[in-house]
Amino acid sequence: MHTKHTHSLALRQTAMGDLSVDFPLFPPRVGEFRRDADPSLPWPLELDFDYSALDVSLFDAPRCGPSLGLGAWGPLMPPLTPQTNLGEGETPFFELAALADWAGIDRPVFIKDEGRNPTWSHKDRLNRCTVSAAQLDGAPGVIVASSGNHGASASAYAAAACLPCIVLASSTAPLAMQRFVAAYGAAALAVPSERRWDLMARLQAKTGFHPVSNLTPQAHTGHPFAIEGYKSIAYEIFRDLGGNAPGSVFVPTGYGELLYGVWKGFAELRALGLIERVPQLYSCESTVYGPLHSAMRDDQPVVSVPSPNGSTKALSIATPVGGLRGRRAILESGGAALAMDDEEIEAARAKLAQSGLWVEFSAAAGLAGLRQQAARERLPDGPVVCLATASGMKDVDGAGEGLPETDGSFEDATRALRENYGLEI
Repeated sequence: MHTKHTHSLALRQTAMGDLSVDFPLFPPRVGEFRRDADPSLPWPLELDFDYSALDVSLFDAPRCGPSLGLGAWGPLMPPLTPQTNLGEGETPFFELAALADWAGIDRPVFIKDEGRNPTWSHKDRLNRCTVSAAQLDGAPGVIVASSGNHGASASAYAAAACLPCIVLASSTAPLAMQRFVAAYGAAALAVPSERRWDLMARLQAKTGFHPVSNLTPQAHTGHPFAIEGYKSIAYEIFRDLGGNAPGSVFVPTGYGELLYGVWKGFAELRALGLIERVPQLYSCESTVYGPLHSAMRDDQPVVSVPSPNGSTKALSIATPVGGLRGRRAILESGGAALAMDDEEIEAARAKLAQSGLWVEFSAAAGLAGLRQQAARERLPDGPVVCLATASGMKDVDGAGEGLPETDGSFEDATRALRENYGLEI
């Protein structure tokens, strides 16, 4: 590993929740791993850090000068290459006062807007880590299977690292997303969703390209460096709340990597003595699949949902298979797994737009989950955070009908305003 990289306190790869498993930091173990203690399922790997060597003033350091991206949290990130810095992270965190009344709660609701990342989604935090890993491991390229956001992000970061990239995009992804993925110069193909992982495994074996998405179909395990990037969301929320943790966090959820990464970030803050408790985390899935919701309901480690329960516009979180990470995040934080239909998500998306924020359809699932959970029981004390995972520009093809047209005359314009918007001029 001779390429220049940030200072990192990462020591090794280990199994989630099982520090007895010990692998060197490099090469990243991207294939299937099964523990001797429980060989029935592929087990996710993650990184272990030398927390005793951390200077906790890292969380107090002012942010000024050119953006370092996740390099600002370098000691608690995997080694990151400077070429892959696109200024990811440090996304806006703000209260939208109208959301509390809409959700029926009596405390502030904050939005963490991940749509302000370089490729307009939270996936940039993941790919800063995984593409850095590919570069440091000397891989000839990267490969990813994605419904959209992950593929666009991997393409961008591969371009920054001057690495070839193959993207197996979902054939159901909006055309705008498919063009977005290809814009960075990746070799992008539209592939039926059910065939992407098998095709990716075969192409990866043939090319030696570094996989930056999942290779294990039985249960999602992903890349061992990936979730570390999502920890930075927890660090930023902690800092922006003045060194405090929120009471609860609502997370749009597909495979559970984002959910787990946010939990791990808060768990590290607690272990470092910076907060007393981890906030309750709520996964917010679509009812069309909802594997984590099903796993928690049925008390199973992982559930696969082979047949969708209808159709959904929430393509970014419509995943048929779950993973072990999401379950751990919910159990350890005392949260819950929620599932929303498209009507609930659409209502949340519309409320966000009325409040000044247009998000991807899937990204509104967090706010929809807040409203659903608040109607069931009282939330824990403290501020509420909803992650908005991607910009509304991501599914612009499905944004609805065009604008009402006029002939440009004053008379026709006033007619159109009255008939379409109820505005009397």
